[in-house]
Amino acid sequence: MKGFFYGSGTALITPFNETGVNYPVLDQLIDYQIENGTDMLVILGTTGEPSTMTFEEEHILMEHVVKKVNRRTKVVFGCGSNCTADAVMTAKAAEKFGADGLLAVTPYYNKCTQNGLVEYYRAICEAVRIPVIAYNVPSRTGVEIQPATMAKIADIPNIAGIKDAGGNMSKTMETFRLVREKCDVYSGEDALNLPILAVGGAGVISVLSNVVPADVKKLCELVREGNIKEAIALNDKLLPLANACFVEVNPIPVKEAMNLLGFNAGTPRAPLTRIEACNREKLIAAMKTYGLEIKA
Repeated sequence: MKGFFYGSGTALITPFNETGVNYPVLDQLIDYQIENGTDMLVILGTTGEPSTMTFEEEHILMEHVVKKVNRRTKVVFGCGSNCTADAVMTAKAAEKFGADGLLAVTPYYNKCTQNGLVEYYRAICEAVRIPVIAYNVPSRTGVEIQPATMAKIADIPNIAGIKDAGGNMSKTMETFRLVREKCDVYSGEDALNLPILAVGGAGVISVLSNVVPADVKKLCELVREGNIKEAIALNDKLLPLANACFVEVNPIPVKEAMNLLGFNAGTPRAPLTRIEACNREKLIAAMKTYGLEIKA
């Protein structure tokens, strides 16, 4: 299926405190995104740290987010797992709580075959009626959705597209060639947002847009309008900040960036740790160069 989502999607952080999810701060973050024009919120993606949350925490969070957003923008929940049964269970819960769609990362650690990937996505899609975006991020999962495999996955009726964070533009272009008429392709890597949009990407699912949602949205709009010169100029400005947001493993830097902007985002859950002092200084420098005000 095509046309589920166009534009800027934010892979939202999950703010934690000593007792669990910090819901007042989460509400602030949601409002910040909506006020700055974000077209879709992706909750419980990699950046949201679901791998260190319980199912109960995830379900409470889902219900809260849907009520808070109140149809002001699209809401997509992450549901991927290395256990298909768990992925299906989470997908069903997300649909029950009112999600507009799902983001399903490939199974990890188990390292299934390409045929296994097709069956994994088929099982999730057949369990729900809402759109599902496949998520390819082999640097984390150890499993890559090959272009020919994505072409098969795209034949599943409620597959809305692929979030491509593979970092290989040659394979991305081949995926485009094979699925362009079947489903959409979304950039999942901020450093490649512009080229993926320029060759037909429907949008981005961005970490950087936690920090500068309006500008990531503007990049998408400029490309859709065909204003490539301005898009290049904006991308040149965005790129150093994007690189700083990945100076350590995601979401360590972006969570610190939100703290520096004055949101009490807290720290990542173990085994992730606070950003190292030298990298924090790099992040602060990039934020100041961009023109952002450091408040913390």
